[in-house]
Amino acid sequence: MGKRRNSLALCELATLFLVQILVLAAGQSTNASSWKTLNGKPPVVIARGGFSGTFPDSSSAAYSFALIASSSDTILWCDIQLTKDGVPICLPSITLDNCTSIGDIYPKGKKQYDVNGVITAGWFAVDYNSSELSQVSLRQPIWSRTEKFDGTQAILSVTDLTTQVKPSSLWLNMQYPTFYEQRGHNLRNYTISLIKQVIINYISSPEEEFLKGIGTRISPKTKLIFRFPSEYLTDPSTNKTYDSLKDNLTYIKTFASGILVPKGYIWPVSSDNYLMDHTSLVTDAHKAGLEVYAADFANDNLFSYNYSYDPLAEYLQFIDKGDFSVDGVLSDYPITPAEAIGTENWSLFLFYCTGNPLIISHNGASGDYPDCTDLGYQKAVDDGADVIDCTVQVVTKDGVLICMSSVDLIHSTNAAQSQFSSLSSTIPVLQTSAGIFTFNLTWNEISQSLKPMISSPESQFYISRNPRNMNAGKFLKLSDFLAFSKGKDIGVLLILEDVAFIQERLGFDMISLVTTTLTEAGYGNQTSLQVNVLSPDSAVLAKLRQDSKYKLIYKISTKIRDASTASVADIKRFADAVAIDKYSVYPVDLNYITNMTNVLHRFQSAGLKVYGYGFMNEFVSQAWDFFADATVELNTYYQGAGIDGFITDFPATARRYKRSQCFNAGNNTPAYFEPVQVGGLIELIVAPAQPPALAPLPVLNASDVLEAPLPPASVETPKNASGPSTQPSQPSQPSHTSRTVTSISLLVFLLPAIVLLV
Repeated sequence: MGKRRNSLALCELATLFLVQILVLAAGQSTNASSWKTLNGKPPVVIARGGFSGTFPDSSSAAYSFALIASSSDTILWCDIQLTKDGVPICLPSITLDNCTSIGDIYPKGKKQYDVNGVITAGWFAVDYNSSELSQVSLRQPIWSRTEKFDGTQAILSVTDLTTQVKPSSLWLNMQYPTFYEQRGHNLRNYTISLIKQVIINYISSPEEEFLKGIGTRISPKTKLIFRFPSEYLTDPSTNKTYDSLKDNLTYIKTFASGILVPKGYIWPVSSDNYLMDHTSLVTDAHKAGLEVYAADFANDNLFSYNYSYDPLAEYLQFIDKGDFSVDGVLSDYPITPAEAIGTENWSLFLFYCTGNPLIISHNGASGDYPDCTDLGYQKAVDDGADVIDCTVQVVTKDGVLICMSSVDLIHSTNAAQSQFSSLSSTIPVLQTSAGIFTFNLTWNEISQSLKPMISSPESQFYISRNPRNMNAGKFLKLSDFLAFSKGKDIGVLLILEDVAFIQERLGFDMISLVTTTLTEAGYGNQTSLQVNVLSPDSAVLAKLRQDSKYKLIYKISTKIRDASTASVADIKRFADAVAIDKYSVYPVDLNYITNMTNVLHRFQSAGLKVYGYGFMNEFVSQAWDFFADATVELNTYYQGAGIDGFITDFPATARRYKRSQCFNAGNNTPAYFEPVQVGGLIELIVAPAQPPALAPLPVLNASDVLEAPLPPASVETPKNASGPSTQPSQPSQPSHTSRTVTSISLLVFLLPAIVLLV
């Protein structure tokens, strides 16, 4: 399954040869002429507080992992705070409440200060000596992130950072010089003293007078960057507004070599969170001789809907806009900008590549448009899907086959709010909840009276998809879907569910209807056109195996950790491939990967292709180990586990990843394109915080696979389609086995960095 038409086979070798030439040419072009940065070199990656999206901000573990997981030249960012005894420490906030355990250690230490004109209450570093703060541990300040590493990391001084982590490049951000000066600390003098002890490559501040005060006293190798903050409007050292300074870039050039701005200064978003036209800030700054660094990047932010929850797409928007590129990005997840920068030079040359991993849409491009609509399918084709899918449903009253993601119209249409809401009923054999089913309506009623509704599988986290396309698109009959697909050099996947119910309770011969529609559409009995059929019902595939030459895929609807030899042999008799839940490859415990199962090896050893389903871009759909980056997840499943393809709501993300794999870097593969270490994060969690062990997933047995033959289609459709509930058999659960693939060695690098505080 998944090969392109035979007409392309003769040109594949020539295409691959051309790709190799283009890749080499692109690799040679990573010099001053290949980027639209000020100096023509690739943008730099700045790790804000290290890898602060996973580990506590400014911790030794966060800093160490930033260098391991992204690239060795990643710049480490330290937000400077001063202690009472004048020791510069790295902490993300002037108040220590959320980012440390200080409230537990010194419960009566809360104070209130005027911070740049804002009355601020909390615990402040300036009230404690460094020895007192040695009793305080770091915490993850953002509550939506994992808290399992809280309490294991000590506060670092700048000297600690340079001696323990040994960064190749260091960026110090001096956010509050005026505040500290008001409390008797001259941050300029501290900085001059510090720079004599450690190498500092960048110093940033939102205060003009501070940068002017150190400008003549430091090495020209240290770049001074003027920061435009997002939290207040006026420079406390001059009372100038930041808006006025933004309009006078040539003046900023007199005391700084660059500017650091919120990303919204470059690509503003509308009130409903869509991109607006980019500003001219980067171009104007470059004309003034200023570098531009963009801030506020985090993979788990709810960024613009234009990016389809793909953080890599956002970075590319800032570094590859044709006429400009920012000179660097400040990120909580430095692995993702490293991917964007590291692959962008040559991936532009690779418009299409064949082979694995196969990209199969899930209800079309359902991450951007409503399920199974014309616009969703067109987007999937445009985004580079190899195969587009149609879940085939039947409309009882007039016997029309349609594409609809669920037999229950409530899931993907406005049926519950329509004139048909009174048709709601419960059919236990289909689902436990009440629904309005496709076979309750005619095709005209569905196509003319109902509107599509975009799916929101992560709505429990208040994450919605593309609201401007909420009701966009039109529903398609199966014949329309096949007519759309034909001639587009793309495979089709027909998904057949509830066939026994349809034949026995509704009276339709589903297999015959589908094969007849395929024949009438010109697909016939599998020739050069790709027809694939997926079903969770082995009887459906067994019947099709007798009567057709379509590629058949057996869907395993439950998570498993292995498959018995007998079950694999049975599947092999009626299927060419299996579709498995992605968690059947990498099981999780409290969203941490625990191990890699034997499932892929078991099926692939028998000659069966394995496609994973459940791939989405929303960060809450991914294990912590993938760092809120869909590309990291795809890469681990393909390079680490060897999966044959992805069934995904977001084909564009999978296509971009697939292009990156057209050129095998071999031993030169950078760290950010290595698969994650399986179980690496959970092993770093100290014993008291370890999640409780879960019962192992079941093993697929032959009894779970084999089903009775399909019932014949009834001669007369019964008036009541309801039927008795059926309970699937429970597979046995033998002893736990696993095998592990490792790449980035978390334990080797990070265990020494974990400081257990007593």
